[in-house]
Amino acid sequence: MGTLELDGVTKVFPDGDGGVVAVDDVDIEMRDGEFLVVVGPSGCGKSTTLRMVAGLETISDGEIRLAGQRVNDVKPQHRDIAMVFQSYALYPHMTVKGNMAFGLEESTDLSDEEIETRVADAAETMGIAELLDRKPADLSGGQRQRVALGRAIVRDPEVFLMDEPLSNLDAKLRSEMRTELQRLQDELEVTTMYVTHDQTEAMTMGDRIAILNAGELQQVATPLECYHEPANRFVAGFIGDPSMNFFPVERDDETLVADVFDYPLSASTLDDVGAVTDLTLGVRPEDISLAGDSAGDHTFSTVVEVVEPMGDENTVYLRFADAPEGETFIATVGGLQQVSAGDEITVEIPEETIHLFDGVSGEAVHNREIDE
Repeated sequence: MGTLELDGVTKVFPDGDGGVVAVDDVDIEMRDGEFLVVVGPSGCGKSTTLRMVAGLETISDGEIRLAGQRVNDVKPQHRDIAMVFQSYALYPHMTVKGNMAFGLEESTDLSDEEIETRVADAAETMGIAELLDRKPADLSGGQRQRVALGRAIVRDPEVFLMDEPLSNLDAKLRSEMRTELQRLQDELEVTTMYVTHDQTEAMTMGDRIAILNAGELQQVATPLECYHEPANRFVAGFIGDPSMNFFPVERDDETLVADVFDYPLSASTLDDVGAVTDLTLGVRPEDISLAGDSAGDHTFSTVVEVVEPMGDENTVYLRFADAPEGETFIATVGGLQQVSAGDEITVEIPEETIHLFDGVSGEAVHNREIDE
């Protein structure tokens, strides 16, 4: 069983002031065959977490268990884990076949025939069978990445660890390799921990996402849950492009009061808010719609400052009519909707789409619901 558990895992790097906490009390439980994406900004501790699982970094506190067995003190080569690096880490003097076979030759008792069979099967799976006699210098970036993945596959490990393996590829090839990795995961059903800073990879590839910030785990959930039901303001702002709009507001009875607008709430939303008065109102750009000439409690007069045409959609930077220039928020509208800088338009922010966060702690107090 390829289960992987991180129980209170902490990493402190020593320095003159007592240490820098890189990973702080992280708890993650991965199911057998699950594809978990660990995502977060640079320096959040995601690669350090992966390296602790691999055994390349010592653990300051906590426990890592693989298939139920504690592996804190187990050497990397004995952890039944295969790792794919950002840099590919191929041996330049070896052929593709040599690179893929090397780990098996050094760490197993398999016969030459068994190793050759494994290499041939993995090469066929990765579509590189015709490249086995070439050296890395003769390969494209995408082909080198396939070799690095094939080298991991031949190990037949309990767990794959992948540290930003697609970051060196161009945008088109990166998109193709995302699809390839998903196909590979479905075929091999190997438990995989995948580290990236790219939220597109996180949203499209992961069965679940683990979001880190400043070494602390913010949320572990499915991509849609992280998007529509973020645990806190950080998650809400990190997941999504363009990111969620945030407005500081104060609750006054049944109304949210901001500097330049008021936003009345229904009884059900007020129940979620409870006694909290210092709040942040969040709304995703795609949930803001053009309202034409209609008027209502949740419609607002705005001025268009900038329009970024994307073809299928327009990213529109707006400001409330009474707001000073430069204080903008973002709406995403259909590409066929004609909007120009300087236009005065009415927009609607439906209540069923809003999120509310505690203004002090940042914790979510109200999220939109995901349709079943």
